[in-house]
Amino acid sequence: MNDSSHQVSEFFPGESKDSDSLWQYVQSLSPEAITQLSQPSSTEVFQMIERNIIGMLGSLPGENFGITITTNRESLGRLLASAMISGYFLRNAEQRMMFEKSLEATEVIETQE
Repeated sequence: MNDSSHQVSEFFPGESKDSDSLWQYVQSLSPEAITQLSQPSSTEVFQMIERNIIGMLGSLPGENFGITITTNRESLGRLLASAMISGYFLRNAEQRMMFEKSLEATEVIETQE
């Protein structure tokens, strides 16, 4: 089976190197760091994300969606909140990677002086 996670996107041709380095960075993180980054900082943050997703679902136009899914509100909210948190996790991981790179660059400059 092909691993499509490392394929270059035809829609974002300039992002392949950065995306790959972010992917490698995320893979190099310890399980503890991943757990810390993927958790909301408080229950209030989790509830805000959950309310936002529930609000978005209520405003979807019915004519554009033909699939029926049966679930309860709590399960669907958790699923969508999980997807959102994953997005925030990746953004935080990207920011952390850039911060660490800038610190490394600063250390290299200081050792050269």
